[in-house]
Amino acid sequence: MYAPERQQEILRLARDGGRVDVVSLAEEFQVTAETIRRDLKTLDRAGLVQRVHGGAIPAGRLDFEPDLAEREGTAADEKDRIAQAALAELPGDGTVVLDAGTTIARLAAAIPLEATLTAVTHSLPIAARLADHPGIQLHLVGGRVRHRTRAAVDAWALRAYGEIRADVLFVAANGFSADRGLTTPDLAEAAVKRAAMSAARRVVLLADSSKHGQEHFARFGDLSEVDLLITDSGLSPEDALAIERDGTEVLRVPGTEPINGSAAARTTEPRTNGRKDRS
Repeated sequence: MYAPERQQEILRLARDGGRVDVVSLAEEFQVTAETIRRDLKTLDRAGLVQRVHGGAIPAGRLDFEPDLAEREGTAADEKDRIAQAALAELPGDGTVVLDAGTTIARLAAAIPLEATLTAVTHSLPIAARLADHPGIQLHLVGGRVRHRTRAAVDAWALRAYGEIRADVLFVAANGFSADRGLTTPDLAEAAVKRAAMSAARRVVLLADSSKHGQEHFARFGDLSEVDLLITDSGLSPEDALAIERDGTEVLRVPGTEPINGSAAARTTEPRTNGRKDRS
């Protein structure tokens, strides 16, 4: 089969199934994964598909959203390292808001037992992880629960976030970039994320590098509204500098060294001004 024929078949499979993945395509067409990646790159450049981590979705499917189990297993090592690096951003005896997200759930699970915090979340999985923590005073935000993310949304959740003021928000995004901002597939979840950002003095985005440049249906803020982005070293130094030019500090966590406070690579020195004071 010639490359154009294979690419046409890949496009058909993507449109029929909603997405395709590199491993399955390589097996089906009896070619290497690198050949499939080149095919997807060609289709992406032609505007026919949009590349996502591990595969692609049809162009225009900005509402695509993998379920929680699938997201939990995606970029797992990167998420673990990002979560470990994020521990340094926890306030001492302060208040944190934990957005719904698999990386943030890893952060919740890693909070030391000796930590004393007030934690607020609208995520049922995160609340379950923190419910037995001896040093955490947990507040669970209510609302309609989305089955896909197990997160509370709509009026109750928005009202709750309108009534609090937290030290730090750890927020997740399905896509982020300097020009397209912060995006997620669902409008209701976007509204809750936006409300949580308004409720915190400091905003920390936890997102692996595969989400850089991705764009989804619902936009909930500008990347410049984020004080600190913690990501992995898959984000290039050039992209990190471009993000920092708009005022967001970037922490790129390496993949080969242990995370111990100094292993993560900041593109610049930590700032002490800007949006850290939102009071």
